Amino acid sequence: MLRKLFTPKSTPSAETTSNGLLLDYQDLARRVVEQAPRYQGNSPFPHIVIDNFLPSTTIQKLLEEYPKEQDNPLWNNASHTDKSSGEYVQKEKRNIRDYLQMPPTYRQLFWELNSHGFLDYLATLSGIANLIPDPNLRGAGIHQISRGGFLKVHTDFATHRDFGLDRRLNVLIYLNEEWSESYGGHLELWDPQMAGPPQRVLPILNRCVVFSTTSQSFHGHPQPLTCPDGVYRRSLALYYYTNGRPQGEAEPGFATHWRDVPA
Repeated sequence: MLRKLFTPKSTPSAETTSNGLLLDYQDLARRVVEQAPRYQGNSPFPHIVIDNFLPSTTIQKLLEEYPKEQDNPLWNNASHTDKSSGEYVQKEKRNIRDYLQMPPTYRQLFWELNSHGFLDYLATLSGIANLIPDPNLRGAGIHQISRGGFLKVHTDFATHRDFGLDRRLNVLIYLNEEWSESYGGHLELWDPQMAGPPQRVLPILNRCVVFSTTSQSFHGHPQPLTCPDGVYRRSLALYYYTNGRPQGEAEPGFATHWRDVPA
């Protein structure tokens, strides 16, 4: 049940917010009524793609404050290779995950996306109650990938390494202006047998993807980006947890499980 904060009423357009907030919680409440059945019925696993997710004023602030300077020490190298093969599973990726070092609008937005109001929205959307945010942003934060980069198809770690909680939801918000289909970078959602074809989501500006995290939720963007040099696939990533999960949904553990896509 959504708290009183989510009671729909006559409100201003989602293009603006009041009280200095970056999310329009009442607009989220109106939209979730029709979103929840689609989310829980989508294949190959529960998910939803939502366009125009944030108010336009919020998006404009995020674009203005984006940390474009690539020499900024805030950026961490997030590329990874497989320990056994030595091959890249995540290439040309960088991230920022320290709230206190983020630009002001990003810091506030991450706070709001971890607030009880947004957790209520996610619980109604997904049917997963008692969600817990991650103050450490393990694996999350501000992400960007440059030309030639990719993220191999995988299922995510099931257990938070610091807190022992069970990972249940991923939220991705894209910040890519004028992103061409030819650049690639589509988020691909695969069935457990990797038979395909996958659901493919172009990472355009203000598009949000929410999906359940289980041993069956194979996803990634496995094809190397072909965007011009100096153009980046930019996104915000947040992950949500519970204390316990349905039996058989995922085995506890810290490992990410990688898969090859069919030729």
